[in-house]
Amino acid sequence: MSNQSQIDQIAERVERLLVRYAELQRTNALLSTQVEVITQERDSLKSRLGAARARVDSLLDRLPQAATSSRQKGAA
Repeated sequence: MSNQSQIDQIAERVERLLVRYAELQRTNALLSTQVEVITQERDSLKSRLGAARARVDSLLDRLPQAATSSRQKGAA
Protein backbone atom coordinates (compact mmCIF):
# COMPACT_ATOMS: atom_id res chain seq x y z
CA MET A 1 0.00 0.00 0.00
CA SER A 2 1.46 3.35 -1.00
CA ASN A 3 2.01 6.22 1.36
CA GLN A 4 -0.46 8.35 -0.59
CA SER A 5 -3.14 5.69 -0.23
CA GLN A 6 -2.57 5.53 3.52
CA ILE A 7 -2.68 9.30 3.78
CA ASP A 8 -5.92 9.35 1.79
CA GLN A 9 -7.47 6.75 4.11
CA ILE A 10 -6.38 8.66 7.19
CA ALA A 11 -7.71 11.91 5.72
CA GLU A 12 -11.04 10.23 4.96
CA ARG A 13 -11.30 8.88 8.52
CA VAL A 14 -10.41 12.29 9.96
CA GLU A 15 -13.15 13.89 7.83
CA ARG A 16 -15.68 11.33 9.04
CA LEU A 17 -14.61 11.95 12.64
CA LEU A 18 -14.99 15.70 12.17
CA VAL A 19 -18.49 15.25 10.75
CA ARG A 20 -19.42 12.97 13.63
CA TYR A 21 -17.96 15.44 16.12
CA ALA A 22 -20.06 18.26 14.65
CA GLU A 23 -23.17 16.06 14.83
CA LEU A 24 -22.45 15.25 18.47
CA GLN A 25 -21.98 18.93 19.26
CA ARG A 26 -25.37 19.76 17.72
CA THR A 27 -27.01 16.88 19.58
CA ASN A 28 -25.41 17.98 22.84
CA ALA A 29 -26.64 21.56 22.33
CA LEU A 30 -30.18 20.32 21.68
CA LEU A 31 -30.10 18.07 24.74
CA SER A 32 -28.77 20.90 26.89
CA THR A 33 -31.64 23.10 25.72
CA GLN A 34 -34.15 20.36 26.52
CA VAL A 35 -32.67 19.90 30.00
CA GLU A 36 -32.95 23.63 30.61
CA VAL A 37 -36.60 23.70 29.49
CA ILE A 38 -37.47 20.64 31.57
CA THR A 39 -35.68 22.09 34.60
CA GLN A 40 -37.68 25.31 34.29
CA GLU A 41 -40.88 23.30 33.93
CA ARG A 42 -40.02 21.23 37.01
CA ASP A 43 -39.28 24.36 39.03
CA SER A 44 -42.57 25.90 37.93
CA LEU A 45 -44.47 22.75 38.90
CA LYS A 46 -42.75 22.64 42.28
CA SER A 47 -43.72 26.25 42.87
CA ARG A 48 -47.32 25.59 41.88
CA LEU A 49 -47.40 22.53 44.14
CA GLY A 50 -46.10 24.58 47.04
CA ALA A 51 -48.74 27.24 46.44
CA ALA A 52 -51.47 24.58 46.24
CA ARG A 53 -50.26 23.01 49.50
CA ALA A 54 -50.32 26.41 51.18
CA ARG A 55 -53.90 26.97 49.99
CA VAL A 56 -54.99 23.54 51.25
CA ASP A 57 -53.28 24.16 54.60
CA SER A 58 -55.00 27.53 54.83
CA LEU A 59 -58.38 25.94 54.11
CA LEU A 60 -57.74 23.22 56.69
CA ASP A 61 -56.84 25.87 59.28
CA ARG A 62 -60.15 27.62 58.61
CA LEU A 63 -62.23 24.49 59.28
CA PRO A 64 -64.09 24.47 62.58
CA GLN A 65 -62.21 22.69 65.36
CA ALA A 66 -64.99 20.10 65.89
CA ALA A 67 -64.84 18.98 62.26
CA THR A 68 -61.08 18.66 62.47
CA SER A 69 -61.25 16.63 65.70
CA SER A 70 -63.84 14.20 64.35
CA ARG A 71 -61.83 13.82 61.16
CA GLN A 72 -58.67 12.99 63.07
CA LYS A 73 -60.50 10.39 65.16
CA GLY A 74 -61.95 8.79 62.03
CA ALA A 75 -58.53 8.61 60.40
CA ALA A 76 -56.98 6.83 63.38
